[in-house]
Formats: sequence, C-alpha cells, structure tokens
Amino acid sequence: MMTDFLLELRSEEIPARMQAKAKEDLARLFADALAKAGLAAASVETFATPRRLALIATGLPLETAAVSEETKGPKVGAPPQAMEGFLRKVGLTQDQLVESDGVYFAVVDKPGRKTADVLAEAIPAIIRAFPWPKSQRWGAASISTESLRWVRPLQGIVALLGDQVVPCEVDGIVSGRTTMGHRFHSSGPVEIANAGAYVETLRVAHVIVHFSERCAIIRDGARAAASAAGLTLVEDEGLVAENAGLTEWPVPMLGRFDPAYLAVPQEVIQLTARVNQKYFVCHDSAGKLANAFVCTANIVANDGGAAIVAGNEKVLAARLSDAKFFWEQDLKVALDDQAKKLDRITFHEKLGTVADKVERLAKLARWLVEEGIVKGDPDQAERAARLAKADLVTGMVGEFPELQGIMGGYYARAQGEPDAVADAIRDHYKPVGQGDDVPTAPVTVAVSLADKLDTFHSFFGVDMQPTGSKDPFALRRAGLGIIALMTTNNVRYPIGDAHGQWDFIVDRLKVQQREAGISHDLIEAVVGAGAENLVVRLLARVKALQAFMETGDGANLLAGYKRAANILKQSDADGTEPLQGPSPEEAALLAALDTAEPAARAAVGAEDFTAAMIALASLRAPIDAFFDGVMVNDPDPAIRAFRLSLLSRFRDACHAVADFSKIEG
Repeated sequence: MMTDFLLELRSEEIPARMQAKAKEDLARLFADALAKAGLAAASVETFATPRRLALIATGLPLETAAVSEETKGPKVGAPPQAMEGFLRKVGLTQDQLVESDGVYFAVVDKPGRKTADVLAEAIPAIIRAFPWPKSQRWGAASISTESLRWVRPLQGIVALLGDQVVPCEVDGIVSGRTTMGHRFHSSGPVEIANAGAYVETLRVAHVIVHFSERCAIIRDGARAAASAAGLTLVEDEGLVAENAGLTEWPVPMLGRFDPAYLAVPQEVIQLTARVNQKYFVCHDSAGKLANAFVCTANIVANDGGAAIVAGNEKVLAARLSDAKFFWEQDLKVALDDQAKKLDRITFHEKLGTVADKVERLAKLARWLVEEGIVKGDPDQAERAARLAKADLVTGMVGEFPELQGIMGGYYARAQGEPDAVADAIRDHYKPVGQGDDVPTAPVTVAVSLADKLDTFHSFFGVDMQPTGSKDPFALRRAGLGIIALMTTNNVRYPIGDAHGQWDFIVDRLKVQQREAGISHDLIEAVVGAGAENLVVRLLARVKALQAFMETGDGANLLAGYKRAANILKQSDADGTEPLQGPSPEEAALLAALDTAEPAARAAVGAEDFTAAMIALASLRAPIDAFFDGVMVNDPDPAIRAFRLSLLSRFRDACHAVADFSKIEG
C-alpha cells in the first residue's frame, strides 16, 4: 500500500531571495534521507511562501523492504590486528563472517522498518542540516551553540504520513497537523487532514502555497491594473518573483506620483520604485514613463486598498524627492570638475587610481581612431573617455551604482556635450554580458573597446589574470566584450600574446562560439596554423573551415590528411627532386599541389577564406587517387622519398589554411 507525506516547516518571514534555493535544498535533503533507508517517492513537490517551506511526497510505502547489507573485510590470512578491527566495526564474530574468493565479508540482514519511523528520524536531521545562506538562533536556548539555527525563528512542524502525524521534535518544537493561515485574513490554528488537503485547506485560510500561482496573480493583476488606467505595465519577471516571495495572498494595486518627478531620468525613477519599494512602473500611450506604479499588497483591504495605495504613494514620493535632489545637485557640478575627484579613488594598488585609468583610456581611445582601427572623431573619442568615469563620484551613482555610465550620459547631454560624446559615456560599459546590446556608434565603440582593452592589458601586464574559477577583476567578461565589439564592428586590433593574452581571448572565443554551433577544434585548427592575432579574421577563417568540413570534399580531405600525417610520423621525409617518369597518380598530385598550394596561401593572404577552401578541395581527388594507386613505402629508397615528399607538401598545403591535426573526426 502506498501513501503520501506532507512536511511543512513554518517560521517567521523567509527572505524572498532565499526561497527558490530552499525548495531545491529541501527536495534534495529529503530524497537523500529516503535513499539511505532504501526508499524513493513517486514524486516530490516543494512549496515556499514568506512564512513556510513545505514538501509533498507521493507514492511512499508504509514499510521499507528488508535488506541485506554486505561489508567487505580483510583477506583470508590477513594479520590478526586487521581482523580484530573489522570485527569491532561490524559487531560480529569471525565465525559469523562469510568467505568468498579468499576474502571475508560481513553480511547483515536488516528487517524492514515502518516508513513513519524513518521519517521521524529524518525530519530533525533535515532541519538541523539545512544549508541556509544566513541563519540565526533565538530565545533562551540561543545561548548554547548546540541550539537550532534556522533562517528565521522556526515556529511549527506539520508532518503527516497519510492521515497520521509523524511524531518528532526539534529544539522543543513538536510535530503535529496544525499550522497557521494568512497573518491578517486567518485567525487561530488551521488543521491539515493529509497531504492531499494541504493546498486547498491553506487556500481557504488565504494562503496560496504555489509560487507559480502567486506569480501569475501578480503578473496578470499588475497588467490589468495598468490597463484599467490606460497604461502599459513595464514587464519585469524578476520583480514578479520578488513580490511572489513577499506575499501569501498577493493583490496588485495602481498608485500615482507627482508628474513633476518625471523631470528626473526615467532609469532613476524605475530603479527607485523597483529597488527600494518593489514597485512596477508603467508607460503611457506614447511609450513614455507615466507617473504611475503598481505595488503588491498582501491583503484584501476593506476600503478597496485606498489606504494602502496612499501609504505607498507617500513612501515613493519621499524616495523620488531624494532622487530629484541628487539629480539637481549633480547637475550643478560640471563633469570636468567631477572627473578631478577620481584621483581619490583607487582603481587597483598596482594600477593606480581611477584618474590614472581614465588617462590611459583617453589616450587609447584616441589612438584607436587615429590609427583607423575604429572610425569616428578622435577629439570626441578622447573627450568621452575623459568624462566616462566622472559620474562615479556623483550623488546619484553613489545611491544607485547600477546607473554608472547612464547618469554620466544624462549629465553630459544636459551640460551641452555633443550627442556622440554623451552616448559614448552612457554606453561605454556595454556589452556587460551575453545578450546585452553591443555598441555600434563609432565614438562609443572607441571608448567601450578602449575601456575593456585597458582593463584587460593592465591586469595581464601585472600578472593578475584569472586562475581556475577565480576572476576577481571580471577579465573573462572583458574578454567576451572585446570579442563582441570586434566581431560586430569589424574591428581589427592585434591582441598580441604577451602574458598569454591571445590564448586567453581564443579560450573566450571558444566559449562564445560554442553557442553559435562552432566547435572548439575548428578554432584550434585555425590558431594552430599560426600567424593570427586578429579576432575578426580568425573567426572568418573558422566559419569558412566549418562550411568546408560540412561538405564531402572537406570530410574526405580530412581523412586523406590524417592518413598522410600518420605515414609521415613514421618516416623522415626530406624534399627530393621529382622522379623521371612519375606514375599518373604522382604526376596528378604533384600538378594539383603546384596549383593549390600557392592558390591557398594567396587566398589566405587576401582574406578570401572561401577561395582557400576551394583550393584545398581541388586536392581531394588527387590525394584519394594517390593512396589508391601507389604504395608510399616503396622498397626503392628514391621512390619512397619522393612519395613521402609529396605527402609532406600535401600536409603543408593544408597547414597553410588550418592545422587539420586539431580537427576531431
């Protein structure tokens, strides 16, 4: 007979950011505890709300099966001390051991156990072993380090196997079948009959235990509230999840703020609402930020929510007033003057201050334009670079570090800087991750690339490159940003290999291109051909090679190359003069090499990589015919040497395009 099990751990408010991981940990710890007893549930579902963490396991037997445990012991004839130690460990005498193939085994038959007994032992162990990122002790027992630690004070345990309570106790908290409903919409204990009744019993008590259901209520309710006011909600799934982690009975409501605050940059308003208050913002019919927000209450108010909305409007007004103050005060100080304060901020002890970085950044941005590596106006590139970090010392960025760059762009535009300069300041941190927009405006590209190259070269220059999983200066992200800027804008900047920088970029390129369907071995093959330090050209060669390898000519040429390479490994092939009267196969391969080899090299030099592959493709038929028609290791030394020299030339012709030995397959 199978039955279901319910475990609810009720506490004071669990932080929203910890709930998703807590559900995963509860499922894992529970499954591990069952597995040790030889049990497994048909399914396990976990739940989290601000006040409870719960689990329902279905399909559990009422008893575990009897098991026979076998423990390997010492070999027959082992020293007495080894045998004595083993017997103490297993609690048996030597005549109770079983001998098999010269080795003693302890075989212990364990009878089945009641599942309720297994769970009664497992629940306290799970609670005490729970890996909260932060936890606390409370009450009189907290003076002892042996007392229970939990994310917030633990208040109740519901443990039901079928209709019966699984009796257990943790730090004075005894399991039962009663829990508590919504903090405001329910009073007194709520009795749970069994696992199957859990969700709906709590729903009656105004608690929605399914996280996904609370998310849907918030998402749909916020959209509806905005739509009813003729507005469009600014979608934010992170905010949906956060509000779902803060409420057990979510009720979205629309509020308003003074339109005068719309003079503040919209990113500031959105961050103020989102970060400080967990509010959604809205757009009007023109797609501009509206003086409206959606908050999520945890209660159905008797007045329709008027008092709740008014309270939230008051709180947001205070926050926006502070933001408006920062905005107005920052505007009074020229960015040039703000930039002078950067010498007070250390960039890195080995690399000087942020002001030192800005100086390097300005010179590099100008150089990139003057050298024609990036298009644009060199004066604007230098100007934008010199102001790019100035907003780091403003009041607004001090309050919202996420707005660095963005606020600098606003201040620059308001203070009369050209749009190209303001845009470059705003976007010079981009791209900051996979999927982020990659700048294409010339001045922005110059400043963004210079910023990342300076960080990249500087830290490698002082031998502080990433090691293993550690990357404290985000050089992997900088490397991916450099690659994205170069490939999107066809920027040809030679990375160089000092301190392993080119190898590092190649490794990042492998990571980036894996998602584009290009395997790492093709990149290795092009790199192995040597003399390449331009990301754009490297990637073009790789893509041409990939297209070639997907054809029959490519696959067959690779097979011929590998066969030739294996033969050459076993021989010392020196160049030799062509034989008098070569065989038709030798003559055909020689003629093909005389044509294909220079053509491939010339095509690579001209960066016509498709033509280079076509030149190699012309070798496919001659090399196949050569292997079919001649024996390379001919008894005649002169003939053997000539044939080996043909294979050596064939290999070298391939290497002019890519090191085919690196290609898998």
